[in-house]
Amino acid sequence: MTQEQAAARAEELRSIIKTYDYQYYVLDQPTVSDVEYDQLMRELISLEEQFPELVTVDSPTQRVGGGVLEGFEKVAHRVPMLSLANAFQAEDLRDFDRRIKSIVPNESVDYVAELKIDGLAVSLVYENGVFVRGATRGDGEIGEDITSNLKTIKSLPLTLPQPISIEVRGEAYLPKKEFERINREREAAAEPLFANPRNAAAGSLRQLDPKIVARRNLSIFTYAIGWVEGVDIPTHAAGLELLSEFGFKVNNETRVLPDIESVIEFVNSWTGERRAALPYEIDGIVIKVNQSNLYPRLGTTAKSPRWAIAYKFAAEQAETTLRDIIVSVGRTGAVTPTAILDPVRLAGTTVSRATLHNEDRIRELDVQIGDTVVVQKAGDIIPEIVRVVTEKRDGSERPFQMPTHCPECDAELVRLQGEVALRCINPQCPAHNRESIIHFVSRDAMNIDGLGEQIVTQLFEQGLVQDPSDLYYLTMDQLLPLERMGQKSAENLLASIARSKENSVERLIFGLGIRFVGEKAAKLLAGHFGTLDRLMQADIEELVTVPEIGIKMADSIKQFFNQEDTLEVIEKLRRAGVNFNYHRPVITASDNSPFAGKTFVLTGTLEAMDRKEAGRLIEQFGGKVTGSVSKNTDFVVAGEKAGSKLDKARELGVQIADEQTLLGWLRESGYNG
Repeated sequence: MTQEQAAARAEELRSIIKTYDYQYYVLDQPTVSDVEYDQLMRELISLEEQFPELVTVDSPTQRVGGGVLEGFEKVAHRVPMLSLANAFQAEDLRDFDRRIKSIVPNESVDYVAELKIDGLAVSLVYENGVFVRGATRGDGEIGEDITSNLKTIKSLPLTLPQPISIEVRGEAYLPKKEFERINREREAAAEPLFANPRNAAAGSLRQLDPKIVARRNLSIFTYAIGWVEGVDIPTHAAGLELLSEFGFKVNNETRVLPDIESVIEFVNSWTGERRAALPYEIDGIVIKVNQSNLYPRLGTTAKSPRWAIAYKFAAEQAETTLRDIIVSVGRTGAVTPTAILDPVRLAGTTVSRATLHNEDRIRELDVQIGDTVVVQKAGDIIPEIVRVVTEKRDGSERPFQMPTHCPECDAELVRLQGEVALRCINPQCPAHNRESIIHFVSRDAMNIDGLGEQIVTQLFEQGLVQDPSDLYYLTMDQLLPLERMGQKSAENLLASIARSKENSVERLIFGLGIRFVGEKAAKLLAGHFGTLDRLMQADIEELVTVPEIGIKMADSIKQFFNQEDTLEVIEKLRRAGVNFNYHRPVITASDNSPFAGKTFVLTGTLEAMDRKEAGRLIEQFGGKVTGSVSKNTDFVVAGEKAGSKLDKARELGVQIADEQTLLGWLRESGYNG
């Protein structure tokens, strides 16, 4: 085949494959078998390998992902990607309508109602009709460049039918069937499961290897135009029509509605089985004023446009049958009951277990084995039993009794004074030791990659690791026989264990699992004493001088370091070369810093970073972060889904800041993230 013939055939193949992709991934109307499609793709790949000069930027072969990235570059949005104010009930929508009418009283207004896809918001920039950049929302003004990863999404066009320059807003998401497939594969590979499709989509798009992203089969709905050159778009609905004409995937459940009562009817129509039947997850309805010429007059608040609002669904609930209650022993010896349920679909995942917390909670619910129960996900993440459907009892149900002895070591369980949990206090309990190791290697503790629960269990059961210090004496020969442990995995694991030796000592203090000592307390103790040895030598009187360390925690710390088993573990850690010193962060705050001497409480979900990272930065710039709101709190930073802490702040008159304000203060202090 000559180059001229190859060029003609390659162009023909690209056209055919693009048509098939559009029919399958955008219209959801496949017209060709997988076998035939794969044959065409292989032929195109072969031609482009034989004649590399024939490769074009919009070739379907360019979706498979290139080399591994070193990181994501920051990118500024030309028009900010604002978040939306939330509505939780019909009256909130009526208030939204009244505000609109009060600002533009003489204008005719209708609304566009769209399903709120539970995914990751992205910006797509096209120059002269060619896709040149894709970015995350980030903080609304600055996001991360994930162009290579977005190119792997086959419902996203790489070129447009017109040479137009435009920015398109969309929601990248993972279809339910792909989420289930990925979790099956992760389970088989002994990898942690994704909690829900949204987490899976966000995690996928933050992969540094685009080839991994390509295998995830993400999709994308586009829902708005950020900016466009040379085109007048009078309404939001017209903008969606234009996107559809350009080959973008636009949700076909979107409706233009004449008034707010019609909007409320539309919202109510999606709160039951209809929502569950969708092939993707939604967590609400977005309502926008259709007349885009009114947007400048309606304006925006500091973080949200006044012409749009997001109605958020209440936590999804489902009925199922409780088949059994089992108990497990945690790292502190606490015995926790867990409900075993008939599998039920809930908020994007199949739920078969739910926590019952403790014996008092079982009594409060009056739950029995065989009961029909109502389950929901707290924050759409943690399954919990809300209530028992007592009217469905038929007499076959059986009361549950908490065990009197530990299910792992048979030691007698005790309930310590002032506690609700039963506890195994046998220091040699295998469950206690195994869970302690799992805690020690976790991300917030020593952060040892590659040591998941199943690997730790294997090491423990084979006698290779009996306490955390044993990890630092593992060898390649010991690791290689483990299930799913190859040469490369073993090398990476040993390297990760070695790196953890350099951690600042607060991670070690937290990882040791001292009762009542959480991550925050560990950092306070490390900062005050400077070394693990100084902490071990401190008496109770000195411990309680540390801010936020009370007598109960101080007594627990002293008891922990007086145990012979503890001292043996610490000595083994010392011999292994684990760092016992505090790496004090460089404080860049000045007296004029917005954070200097101020006490902050963080609540809700932040977009640009998680609360832990935000808290770390606040402390780095001279502030203090606490977990509860009081009259001594200076600011409450409230993100999405802020709850009781925000209510408490309003009640006490504490100043409230949103995420954009926090980011402004951070940048003012020198943060450039």
